[in-house]
Amino acid sequence: MDVRRRPPKPSNRNHYLQQHPHHPQRSSSHAHRRSPSPAPKASDALPLPLYLTNGIFFTLFFSVAYYLLHRWRDKIRSSTPLHVVTLSELAAILSLIASFIYLLGFFGIDFVQSFIARASHDAWDIEDEDETRFLLDEDRLPAPCPAALDSSISPPISRFMDPPPPLPSQDDEDLVKSVVSGDIPSYSLESRLGDCYRAASIRREAVQRLTGKSLAGLPLDGFDYQSILGQCCEMPIGYVQIPVGIAGPLLLNGCEYSVPMATTEGCLVASTNRGCKAIYASGGATSILFRDGMTRAPVVKFPTASRASELLFYLEEPANFDTLAVVFNKSSRFARLQKIQCSLAGRNLYIRFSCGTGDAMGMNMVSKGVQNVLEFLQDEFPDMEVGGISGNFCSDKKPAAVNWIQGRGKSVVCEAMISAEVVEKVLKTSVSALTELNMIKNLTGSAIAGALGGFNAHAANIVSAIFIATGQDPAQNIESSHCITMMEAINDGKDLHVSVTMPCIEVGTVGGGTQLASQSACLNLLGVKGACRESPASNSRLLAAIVAGSVLAGELSLMSAIASGQLVRSHMKYNRSSRDMSTVTS
Repeated sequence: MDVRRRPPKPSNRNHYLQQHPHHPQRSSSHAHRRSPSPAPKASDALPLPLYLTNGIFFTLFFSVAYYLLHRWRDKIRSSTPLHVVTLSELAAILSLIASFIYLLGFFGIDFVQSFIARASHDAWDIEDEDETRFLLDEDRLPAPCPAALDSSISPPISRFMDPPPPLPSQDDEDLVKSVVSGDIPSYSLESRLGDCYRAASIRREAVQRLTGKSLAGLPLDGFDYQSILGQCCEMPIGYVQIPVGIAGPLLLNGCEYSVPMATTEGCLVASTNRGCKAIYASGGATSILFRDGMTRAPVVKFPTASRASELLFYLEEPANFDTLAVVFNKSSRFARLQKIQCSLAGRNLYIRFSCGTGDAMGMNMVSKGVQNVLEFLQDEFPDMEVGGISGNFCSDKKPAAVNWIQGRGKSVVCEAMISAEVVEKVLKTSVSALTELNMIKNLTGSAIAGALGGFNAHAANIVSAIFIATGQDPAQNIESSHCITMMEAINDGKDLHVSVTMPCIEVGTVGGGTQLASQSACLNLLGVKGACRESPASNSRLLAAIVAGSVLAGELSLMSAIASGQLVRSHMKYNRSSRDMSTVTS
């Protein structure tokens, strides 16, 4: 802290020199004035740098205050007199007083001095106001940058981390304070500002202040927040980076595909890639889509079970189905009602609608169609009460036998014949070892575990990675990963027939996260971006086939690694980083 003195009143000699600018002594006088000796500083007497001393006393003040408050609270609860103090409490009180005196002196002296200087300035007898202003400007020293006093404001930036965002402007600062205080709802920032990036930045700063936690590692820049407004994510504060790897080429139905996989699990892409190599070397895989229909199942209630059964009989009548199909199909030019299945539980009726949805995954489309049908049925059955647009008979984002048996979304079977030579050279195992392991692990082991649709090695791994990369709903990985893996020896036990049957692959190439830039690029890589105008639904069906083919490759590779005893060794070699993470953020 600088110790400043009031500048002396200018002498007659100085006044004369200013009236005669060309006097030879004027230049020397200015040179002397512009190179003053360093003013003494109060901080020079401190044994540590100023910012460290301030930090120590700040920490000491708040720490002992917190400690004493907790001790006094315990005394009040135990009815102990507050004036009875222990040695540690006495030391804490003394530390609190000492730190308070230091902080008061440090931050109070500058305020008092500025107040005194302002009062003294008013009492000066100033003969020449312009001259005095010039002298004050000459003697004024630049104020220190706040960042130089407190290193915590601007921490060193590691090359492995994004630089911190710039401090908000004054207008943004007022908005942050309003969000923190609750005057402005956080969710309304986009509509109020009309700038999605600015809204995310303000919300991010408000979250940090409310929680007291830093979001320095969460990127903010480099993302189009306008693209997610109203459809993908609400109240964004940044985005998460997930690496995308490529497996392939996957030779499927005579075409090659490079499969993007977004994952943080080591060895997953490499293992799937090895399975693709084995399939390619054996002539490729073949996939068949044998069912395509998204479902939604509302639940309706009636006064009596007999009345509920009347609606059941009404819905099962073929003539009534045609009428309901017309009502349903009005919701979209792609929605086509396929069938209605009912299940009665007392006076509650669960109605499972199944329909085609084009290249969209179709949950919103089918829900809209169901709403139209329910409004139509309300006229025929006025005592019907809609319990919910979804009664869990669909069944969405949950493992369910109805999906495993009847399917939901795209139902695909994919197969390949792997020669014995490829099994030995690429997969490093044998046909007999694979078939035996599949029997005791995927089939018998899953049955003992009571698995529901989980008769596979790790189908969910591949499904999740492709879903995230291509903008699908990650939560629908639950039913989309229903899979049974079959392995049989053929050609007198020389070759291997492997297949995966997946009845519930729920994917789309339009809508939702598929329109985001990164996910759209991955769809474009597979050749299934957007809707197919020539043949509606062909892009989403091809994506489902690619998912099944990739699962086939992943199952083949993982089962081979387990059969040959390579699983643990490969993970220890490729899935364990030797990087010292303590040095990354230091």
